[in-house]
Amino acid sequence: MKRCPTCKKTYTDETLNFCLEDGAWLADGRQPDEPATAILSEPGAVATGFSEGESPIRPQVHTTDQTVLFPSGAEAEPQENLGGLSAHQAAKPQGKVGSRQRLLAVVGIAFLLLAGGFFGYRYFAPTKQIESIAVMPFVNDSGNADIEYLSDGMTETLIASLSQLPNLNVKARSSVFRYKGKGTDTRTIGKELNVQAVLTGKISQRGQELSLYVELVDVATDKIIWSETYDRQMASIVGLQKDIVRDVSQKLQTKLSSVDEARLAKNHTANAEAYKLYLQGRYYWNKRTPIENEKALKYYEDAIALDPTYALAYAALADSYLLQLPAMPRAERFPKARAAAIRALEIDDTLGEAHAALAEVEVSEWNWPAAERGFKRALELNPNYPTAHHWYAEYLSRFGRHDEAIREIRRAQELDPLSIPINLIAGHVLMMARRYDEAIAQFKQTLEMDENFLLARVFLAETYMNKGMYEEAINEAEKRVARLPGDREDRGRKQRENFAEMRAAYREAGARGFHEKRLEQQKRNQETATGVRPYLMAKLYVQLGDNDRAFEWLETVVEKREGDGYLNVDPAFDQVRGDPRFRELLRKAGFPY
Repeated sequence: MKRCPTCKKTYTDETLNFCLEDGAWLADGRQPDEPATAILSEPGAVATGFSEGESPIRPQVHTTDQTVLFPSGAEAEPQENLGGLSAHQAAKPQGKVGSRQRLLAVVGIAFLLLAGGFFGYRYFAPTKQIESIAVMPFVNDSGNADIEYLSDGMTETLIASLSQLPNLNVKARSSVFRYKGKGTDTRTIGKELNVQAVLTGKISQRGQELSLYVELVDVATDKIIWSETYDRQMASIVGLQKDIVRDVSQKLQTKLSSVDEARLAKNHTANAEAYKLYLQGRYYWNKRTPIENEKALKYYEDAIALDPTYALAYAALADSYLLQLPAMPRAERFPKARAAAIRALEIDDTLGEAHAALAEVEVSEWNWPAAERGFKRALELNPNYPTAHHWYAEYLSRFGRHDEAIREIRRAQELDPLSIPINLIAGHVLMMARRYDEAIAQFKQTLEMDENFLLARVFLAETYMNKGMYEEAINEAEKRVARLPGDREDRGRKQRENFAEMRAAYREAGARGFHEKRLEQQKRNQETATGVRPYLMAKLYVQLGDNDRAFEWLETVVEKREGDGYLNVDPAFDQVRGDPRFRELLRKAGFPY
């Protein structure tokens, strides 16, 4: 029997020379004068007996020249007998069979020692590093709906902070917030989001007192890994966020570099009131309506007024102009988004969100090289930012780099699996890659997530048209019109009449009749306030074989930056790609040709 001099644990296995708990040499084992140390690197420091401050590794497996198959340096003096022969004797030629047996014995011993250390760790260490987590919406336990922004905002900023951790997959806001108020159990969440752990929390405010209770749960066992209650004054709310991130990263056994630690420790503002205004802005921005976004803009501006160096508020301002103000003229909103993003980067050049926002502005102006540099920098700074992967996928798709685009959008889906916009663009990327059946399946999956997401029906109908399935395209377009809000009923009635005309024309004259009817309807729009879209007019003339008229409209498309920059890859223009005029248009638009 052997006994560990450090932890006092006893072992009956006489072949063990080290303790499986702390790696110390056992009292009866022979400790060589100069042991080498083999480390099989894997997290689990606490479980294996090391202090939390040490690097998380498996139990150390000590080896000597006798236990290493190919020792380096001079031959060691004999220390043990192998099968009655000294190590020195065993090294001498003893015949072919004997040499082979001794070699096999040495290999076997080396293997057993290494395997013992490995399996000892695997079976005696009860924990391992968590690599994926979902931060669920914190519950507002105050009974006051006016501070809902606080519970939602702290959840979102915690997600953003944890996303900075290396080798940790953190599910994005739009995925976890779909569970808000539903009481879904942690095992179901873990399965649906494919995560190992779930962080939940309850927040309450009484006057200037803030209390937050958090739990980290292992979804496989449904056991609490760690829990903590934080009691703070509202004036200390900025530091609270940093404390939570630090504690969670420690419990996840995430090993941080000095750069990672500095990034997590950074406070974007020291002004508690500015931080609260920022959280209120995010709360309204996430409602995704023009009216709510107007409120968000005001909160961001107020936060910036209190702290003019609040880079994160400027980045959020840029996002609002980019994504949430479709009613604002293009010539107004993109310059405002650019100004906000640039100001954010002037204050803090390490904000991945600001680099991504500025890159998207460059896309809107077809400044392609600057856009790609911005997206790459954003992902370098924050590789877990799903929006940057999403926007970069669209950029790559525009250039026909389809395999890269699909990889990027799949990564965005992995980070934010329940995001409607990301799932929509996944289908669009597949459509532009001419992978029509996969695109159709993806659009249908998106509609299963939200059947009222009308843009998915628009793209699904377009995919059917690209595949020559005109009846299906018309049917899908009609479903979109049927779901228009009541205040748009008159517009819906006119569109239904248009679809009926398209169906009749298609059944009478096939694809040509279908496109002729669409062109006729677009010309009617020219006489109304609706107007015509140059990009669509160019596509219709190409389909009808009138290339001269098509190129007249395409000149307008390039001049006005129409069509979201998809001219280079849109299947509708495949028939004219060999025309020198088209290659010249691509050159003007900045695409390779």
